[in-house]
Amino acid sequence: MLALFAPFIAALLTPVLVKVCGKNVVWLLALVPAGLFGHYLAMLGEISSSETITGGVRWVPSLGVNFSWLIDGLSLTFALLITGIGFLIFVYTRAYLGDNKHLGRFTSFVFLFMGAMQGLVLSDSFLMLFVFWELTSITSFLLIGFDHKSEAARRAALQALLVTGLGGLLLLAGLIVIWNITGVRELSLLLATGETLRESPFYLLAFILVMCGAFTKSAQVPFHFWLPNAMEAPTPVSAYLHSATMVKAGVYLLMRLNPIMGDTVAWETVLPLFGTATLATGAILTVCQTDLKRMLAYSTVGSLGLLVLLVGIGGKTAIAAAALYLVAHSLFKAALFMVVGAIDHQTGTRDVTKVGGLRQAMPVTFAVGLMASLSMAGLFPFYGFIAKEETYYALVALWPVYGWVLVVTVLANSLMFAVACTIGLRPYFGSQSKVPQKVHDGSIDLLIAPMILAGVGMFAGLFWANTHFYFADPTAAAVLGQAVTIKTGIMPNLTPAFGLSITTIMLGLLACWKLDQIRETLIRVIGTNGWGPDRGFDWIVSGLISMSVRVTKAVQSGRLNVYVMTTFVLLGCALLVPIVFAGEMPSWPGLPTARFFDWAIVVIAAIGVLAVVFAKSRLTAIVSLGIQGFAVGVIFVLYGAPDLAFTQFMVETLSVVILALVMSKLRLSSEDHRTNGKKIIDFSISLAVAVGFVLLLFKVLEGTLDRVLPDYFEKYSYPLAHGRNIVNVILVDFRGVDTLGEIGVVLVAALAILALLGIRVNRSKAGISGAKGD
Repeated sequence: MLALFAPFIAALLTPVLVKVCGKNVVWLLALVPAGLFGHYLAMLGEISSSETITGGVRWVPSLGVNFSWLIDGLSLTFALLITGIGFLIFVYTRAYLGDNKHLGRFTSFVFLFMGAMQGLVLSDSFLMLFVFWELTSITSFLLIGFDHKSEAARRAALQALLVTGLGGLLLLAGLIVIWNITGVRELSLLLATGETLRESPFYLLAFILVMCGAFTKSAQVPFHFWLPNAMEAPTPVSAYLHSATMVKAGVYLLMRLNPIMGDTVAWETVLPLFGTATLATGAILTVCQTDLKRMLAYSTVGSLGLLVLLVGIGGKTAIAAAALYLVAHSLFKAALFMVVGAIDHQTGTRDVTKVGGLRQAMPVTFAVGLMASLSMAGLFPFYGFIAKEETYYALVALWPVYGWVLVVTVLANSLMFAVACTIGLRPYFGSQSKVPQKVHDGSIDLLIAPMILAGVGMFAGLFWANTHFYFADPTAAAVLGQAVTIKTGIMPNLTPAFGLSITTIMLGLLACWKLDQIRETLIRVIGTNGWGPDRGFDWIVSGLISMSVRVTKAVQSGRLNVYVMTTFVLLGCALLVPIVFAGEMPSWPGLPTARFFDWAIVVIAAIGVLAVVFAKSRLTAIVSLGIQGFAVGVIFVLYGAPDLAFTQFMVETLSVVILALVMSKLRLSSEDHRTNGKKIIDFSISLAVAVGFVLLLFKVLEGTLDRVLPDYFEKYSYPLAHGRNIVNVILVDFRGVDTLGEIGVVLVAALAILALLGIRVNRSKAGISGAKGD
């Protein structure tokens, strides 16, 4: 549990430590993710032996909700990526943002995100999963909008928050549906329910809601637009959130639910369809970019589409390919973002058409970038090569069922290959006059992080058997729900899959050679008129704002009489509609046997009502209003309830006094200016409310009185509270906290009224003095 809360504790301390100790303390803070990485690394042996680690504590015992965690091959792989790459992000941040005066705030936000993402992938409880899921959206909002003075950054942050936050709410609804279908609240228990969810008539509803949550988080078409716009964030954010961790949260969810929701027609149709569309869209839009960072962002969209596609296809080979590509992509994409950040840091530009000739000036950056690009291109001996081979094995095995998917994947991978070559080679060759003359490699702390990631990508490929055993095999086994042994290595075999790899390389080289012409052609075909989901998001938000303004003007007119009338209309409907249309009309009670003075009190109360209705002034109406209350109090006295009568007398007296004082401060007309039609409407509303209350009370009196509470209060009011006035004892002792809250509400309302009266008096005086001045 300490591991789950460690990043949040560090987030609280970071701003103070950076302010007091300076920017070098970031090196010390990097020990937190390093320690967590070591903690999870120690679990590799146990998890690789098909073991599962679970635990937790009771969170809300009354609802059966636990704060529980689940560690298997899938969650452990994600935890290692989150903490391992997180450690390198801190090292990179120290160099990239070392001179930023808000370094402490930024580092704190990164810790918060790390804790949220770590909690998400380790969560077993549905509620815990949702809480951390939404927390990733909130923390990413803070990180994307870190440069709050930039309008583009603010828009991108808001866009990411709204899209992923809405998806999170839909996910919550989906989890609730799953809970109601299966009766379990934890993922570990859900995986043991067998066919219960798939055979339910509500499976499709749960599937749609979960898909919406996953697709928004992992930027699937048509929700892909928020991820490239999030590139307004600093480069460490892009390298961490939008390549290695957050954007894969949706993929993680799909992988986690595959054993229980997969293997259905909906799953094997929708996921490949949207995954393929996202892969193609990401590849095409990547080629249309010239900004290196946006090229990486759109290629990430395509990669996420490929992962969703593979999870949707299912089967051992496809899931194995997804597990391989999950790790490979995180390594090379995070490294490439950092390399692009180093280029931008040194040259001041990320435009691939404006930067070149950096090979001699930045040889280390070139070497690191080239290694990561080769893995992205899927070339020997990098782990990306093995992932690409396994992907083609899976698609070839399913020919011709997924033939269209295979064709699109080869073409999209060819464009990805061209982009990888462009990012890895073009900035370093060509004319050096495009960049400033004093360009050089960044400091070691700026390059060590991408160097490690690129190196790990290569060593993971060279020692592929160990990598499979400790990472890919347990991940695929957790996704499939059965043991998996991946045998694909770096040595190619003469198979149709290898032929597709050669085809991808040849087409990719051709696309790289003609990339500028392809870009121009695609831009002409796609157009630049602004149509698309991104512009649609702006229209939707603008429409919601306009609608909100209009609705607010309609329902918040600023007129008290409208508010009061609306309240009483709804009250009348709430009272009468159920009674009339549900057939709950009470039987009319017979006239009770009453004494002369009983009828006298009733007549006095009726006279009070008439006095209020026909009063010529408001003060008379207020005084007359108290007649009914005092008459009710007298009835309480006559029927042996003096304590209740005393409370009634006090309430009525205070009400009359307070209303009289307030009315004396207001400049009100002495005449009633309502038209006859308005009077009829007001009379009808008041009559409906009165009839509704009468019918409701008659209906209540038809039932049998439950004496449990009255007997309890009569028995214990004096022994426990030492009071014989039962009403007062209830208000002060048995419901003391409730009464205190009501007193607080009345007090706040009274203060507001006094403030409003003071403003009105001051304005009146100002108007009078102004008139005199004139």
